[in-house]
Amino acid sequence: MNKDYFAHETAIIDEGCSIANGVKIWHFSHIMSNCIIGENCNIGQNVVVSPEVILGKNVKIQNNVSIYTGVICEDDVFLGPSMVFTNVTNPRSGVNRRGQYEVTRVKKGASIGANATIVCGHDIGEYAFIGAGSVVTKTVPAYALVVGNPARQIGWMSEYGHRLNFDEKGIATCPESKEKYELRDHVVVKL
Repeated sequence: MNKDYFAHETAIIDEGCSIANGVKIWHFSHIMSNCIIGENCNIGQNVVVSPEVILGKNVKIQNNVSIYTGVICEDDVFLGPSMVFTNVTNPRSGVNRRGQYEVTRVKKGASIGANATIVCGHDIGEYAFIGAGSVVTKTVPAYALVVGNPARQIGWMSEYGHRLNFDEKGIATCPESKEKYELRDHVVVKL
């Protein structure tokens, strides 16, 4: 295990983890076996990272988050306070479903708000924005803004996290970065 990272003395890190340079692991967090944690990740207080979870570079995880086996977070993902992933569609205490975990991929730059729940097997697209308290029950497209229970799409977001307003030609400009986006056939691409 690489030692060029910070782990608070109350954090528990199991054997077999790969933790890259610049990672910070805060109070009372548990990093379980065979996790891969990329450079410069920040893992907040009281976070559980289950076995074989993969975190890309610069993933920010706020306090009280549970990331279960089957979850893959690509680079620059933000996970808000107390959000949670599931990994079994039909859990029962009396039925062992280990080995039947569904994969959920959170793609580059996506943000998931506080107290949101991501039901397993539904990927979150690049730079998608999941509103606080949302319950995601289906795949979310790139740049989509979704809210509610169940989550439904109400708009589109820029890579800087601003709502995009498309003109009659299907073009929008991010007010912060000035980058342009195009909406065509219900798909957003950065120009």
